[in-house]
This record gives sequence, C-alpha cells and structure tokens, in this order.
Amino acid sequence: MNLNTLKPALGEKTNRKRVGRGMGSGMGKTSGRGHKGQKSRSGGFTKIGFEGGQMPLQRRLPKVGFSSRVSIITSQVTLSQLDKLTETDINIDVLKKHNLVTKNILRVKVMLSGEINRAINLVGIKPTKGARAAIEAAKGTISE
Repeated sequence: MNLNTLKPALGEKTNRKRVGRGMGSGMGKTSGRGHKGQKSRSGGFTKIGFEGGQMPLQRRLPKVGFSSRVSIITSQVTLSQLDKLTETDINIDVLKKHNLVTKNILRVKVMLSGEINRAINLVGIKPTKGARAAIEAAKGTISE
C-alpha cells in the first residue's frame, strides 16, 4: 500500500448538487427552496431557537443549576487532621466518628497539608502523591 494508491471507501465521496442549472437537472427554477418566504431568499435564515418573535422555549423555562454528584459524596482531610487522631488504623468510619467528614460521605482523599509525625494505616482512603510520600516517610502504610 502506498500513499498514491489510497482511495476513499465506495460511496464515501459524493458529487455536490449543482442547483439552478435548468429544468433538466432536477434542481432548476427554485433550486429546491420552494416558493417564496424567508427561507427561499439569500441570507434569509434566522438564528437557532428563534420562534418568530415569540418568547423562545429556552428563555421560557427556568434556569436549573448544576451540582456534581461526585463532589456530594467526596470529602478531603489533611495530614495535620489525621495527626491529631489517636487511632492508628484510619478508615472512613473513624473520620465520621471524629466529625472530620459528614455521614453521607462515601469517598475521602487525604491532602498534603501540614505534617504527620507518627505511623498511621490508611484503610480504604486514597491519598495524593505528596500525602502518600509523607505517610510512607513516617513509616505508615496505605491499603486501598
């Protein structure tokens, strides 16, 4: 196969329709635009959603906000917050017990903020790269 032998698939390329070239072409006289009206004129098209002056649907309906479902069930804790806890095995239930996260939280991320001076064992909690390095430097373990 060479570049000069490449061809598009059969039926992929079609010839453009030549309009306004006489009645024998099948697209003569009005050139497929019908009779009269705004859409038959050159430059005669309205913007998307225009309803002839009536208040458009997208403006009649109320605006509705957006809240990410992921952010509702995800929370963050810092290394300095974990350092204040007395437990060595830390999971989401321990964080809920100490009111570091709310009861509806399903995922927790440990951020590198502050420092940790003791070995902890994270269970089911994901740390950032920097937090992982700090926990492992303090002889801690991470089991996800």
